[in-house]
Amino acid sequence: MDIQPAFMERALELASQGGRAVMPNPMVGAVIAHNNIIIGEGFHQVYGGPHAEVRALREVENRELLSGATLYVTLEPCSHVGKTPPCADALIASGLKRVVVGCKDPNPKVSGSGIQKLRDAGISVIEGVKERECVMLNRRFILFHKLKRPYVILKWAETADGFIARPDGSSKWISGEFSRRTTHRWRANEMSILVGANTARIDNPELTVRHVEGTNPLRIVIDRELTIPRAHALFSKESETWVFNSRREGSEGRVHYKLLSPASSVPQHILSSLFQAAQISLIVEGGASTLKSFIDAGLWDEARVFQSKKTFGLGIKAPRLDVEGHTSMPSGRDRIEIFQHRALAERLGIGDSSVLRIERDL
Repeated sequence: MDIQPAFMERALELASQGGRAVMPNPMVGAVIAHNNIIIGEGFHQVYGGPHAEVRALREVENRELLSGATLYVTLEPCSHVGKTPPCADALIASGLKRVVVGCKDPNPKVSGSGIQKLRDAGISVIEGVKERECVMLNRRFILFHKLKRPYVILKWAETADGFIARPDGSSKWISGEFSRRTTHRWRANEMSILVGANTARIDNPELTVRHVEGTNPLRIVIDRELTIPRAHALFSKESETWVFNSRREGSEGRVHYKLLSPASSVPQHILSSLFQAAQISLIVEGGASTLKSFIDAGLWDEARVFQSKKTFGLGIKAPRLDVEGHTSMPSGRDRIEIFQHRALAERLGIGDSSVLRIERDL
């Protein structure tokens, strides 16, 4: 079969348009080509809506061309009934004879069965075309199913002299306006966001996406003794809030109190709870002790650090990561340093630990 990687690249471009709207499902793009001409394409647009393969099939005007066409899809077609019927069944019924798959679906409900179903029906399947790119696009979804926890992004801003906060614990504002808008865009791309009690009390953050269009993430705070005043912005009606604590369980409106388990570490307990709630991604926004707890436990995958030109002279030192490589880019008057955990590539099942392409969704 004559494989054209450019069609998979187009499928990746389409898939990325799904973004937060499809979570906790994966982002998927599909392209149907006949004689190296695209005759249909589509992507998964919203959770519960038609999948990419079905949208691509609907675009094909001359159905007779399908038997001689090739479908390029970024993720293995599903083989089970969920919000929609199985895509593998739709492909078999269409008359397609060739399918090119970017990467396998780690969801136990699929996990190779979609590809096998196609092959059992006589469809030729080629795997692994632009596999690393396809995995990285859906790294949240893939790691969620492989490790049974959300993909964890650490985020903080630090001064030029290496401080994350002033001596009194306050941190507003280290980064510039451009970087703050970027932070809100990142929040809109993830399902949940977490801070510690000190950050919540001192900085009184809203943890919403008010500076951009998008969905507010689930807000999470660690407050063992329930010391944060209920008048704080964290408890507004803009979004749900989970309060992990040592005193009570229960709900008051959109605020949900969750008891910490004495049998597991705080980060592990929180991530297990988020897994059960199908929250596939989490941003940890600090402060220093909260970030350190995730770093020390090894429960992080990616870190995004704004480096400002401001200096404090004194204060609370920013965390340091034991990593070899990272990438960097400008962010207004600041810079963004992007780090990845040493084991990220291994966790995702894509081989060596070289620096991966994380920037696609920055």
